Parts: sequence; C-alpha cells; structure tokens
Amino acid sequence: MLKTTRLAALAAALLMAAGPAMLPLAAQAQTQPAAPSAPAAPAAPAAEPAPVAAKPQTEVVDNPYGLEALWKGGDFVSKGTLLILAIMSMGSWYIIITKVYEQYKMNKAARAAEKSFWSAPSVQKGAEGLGKHSPYRFLAETGLEATSKHTGLLGNVAMNEWITMSIQRGIENIQSRTQDGLAFLATVGSTAPFVGLFGTVWGIYHALTAIGIAGQASIDKVAGPVGEALIMTAFGLAVAVPAVLGYNWLVRRNKSVMEGIREFGADLHAVLLSAPKTAAAAAVAARG
Repeated sequence: MLKTTRLAALAAALLMAAGPAMLPLAAQAQTQPAAPSAPAAPAAPAAEPAPVAAKPQTEVVDNPYGLEALWKGGDFVSKGTLLILAIMSMGSWYIIITKVYEQYKMNKAARAAEKSFWSAPSVQKGAEGLGKHSPYRFLAETGLEATSKHTGLLGNVAMNEWITMSIQRGIENIQSRTQDGLAFLATVGSTAPFVGLFGTVWGIYHALTAIGIAGQASIDKVAGPVGEALIMTAFGLAVAVPAVLGYNWLVRRNKSVMEGIREFGADLHAVLLSAPKTAAAAAVAARG
C-alpha cells in the first residue's frame, strides 16, 4: 500500500515537471499556418435555356408534273387531246345552261297561256295575247292556218283529220326545237371517256419509252408520263359525267314541257273543230 502511494506521487511529480516544457510546443502548433487545402473545383457553368421549338413551316414545292408541265412538255398529240376535251366541256356547259333557260321560258309561256288564252273571245284574240316567241302562240296560229287553208285538194280531207295533222306537225316542230343540242350532250357523254383513254395510252407509251432510253424504271423517269396519263383520264371523266347527267336531266324536263304542249294542242283541236268557220273567218279578217 505504501509502495503504491509512492508510485502515484512520483508520477504526479513527473507530470508537473513536464508541463512547462509542453506549453511552447502547443503554442507553436497553434501558430503554424494550416496546410493548403486542395483547389476548389471550378463552378459548373449555368445550364443554357432550351431553345424554343420553331413552328413547322410547310415548304411550298412547285409540282413539276402538273397541268402546266403537261402543256409545256407535251407533244402535239397531248395538246390536241386536251383541246378536244376542253371544247367538249365548254360546249356541254353552254348547251346545258341555254336549254335550262329555254325550258324556263316555255314554262312561263305555259302559265301565261293557261291564264289568258282560254278566256279570250276567239282563238285569234287568244293567240295575239301570247308572247311573240311563245310555242303556244305558234301552235294556235298553226291551227288557225289549217282551218283557213282547207280548200282545193285539201278540202277533200275531212276537217277533223286535217286539223289533227296540222296540230300534230306543230307539236313535232316544237319538240324538235326542245331537243336541239341534246345529241351533242349524248355524243360527249359517250366519247369523252375514250378521248381521255387515248391520252392515257399515249402517256403510258411515253413512260415506256423513257424507261427504254434510261435503261431503268426509276421514278424520275416515269413520273411525268404516268402523271400525264392520269391527268388525261381525269379530264375525260370530268367532261363525260356532266354531259351524261345534263342530258338525262334535260330530257326529263323536256318531257314535262311537252306534256303541257300536247294538252294544249288537244284542247285547241276541240275548239277549232267545234267552230272552224268562225276561226277561219277571224283569221282572214285579221290578215286582211
């Protein structure tokens, strides 16, 4: 026990003696500069803003195989085919428009005849009250002329048959006028597709020729002739379809118009036959 106490006292004395010697070392350690730290990494550059997406713009490209190119690059056969189709189309539309206008005037004349003719004191007065170019006035004057010319050899024909034949001739004359131009529409409707087909065959011929010259069937070699062939086909159909539709429509309208003409002729026949002498006398007096 005593030995342990002595050892502890000896250790304490050694610590006290070493304390002043340790102080300068601690102060020196505090005054020494800190070791240079590693260089800081360069700051990352700021992220650039994302570019704004530009609006898509449709690039206009001239079509090198359009109608203009067909006309400029086509030969005389292609141009002639296009001119024929253009003439057919213009003629068809001209006939359709003019016939519709004529049918409108005939319907208007029918309403005027129904309103004023049958209330007139005589056939002559009723005919004078109609329009100058009215088909109903033409038919009424035809019946009056038949009653006034029933003389000589014609007098041997029964009055009923003579008036009937005269009015029927007048109706056929009017019907013939209403059918003017319809034959052209029928011709265009039946031949325009074949004219366009001819242009199609001619374009395919040029395509095969271009392939043979180039030695390869590339798109740039056959696009022009094939496009020409398709344009010709489309033109043929575009000309034929309106002509066929217009023909059928006008024929149906003519049928309706002629029904009114025939009804008027039947009634006129009955009126003239009931008093042929009176009508003839009125006609002669009007002319005299």
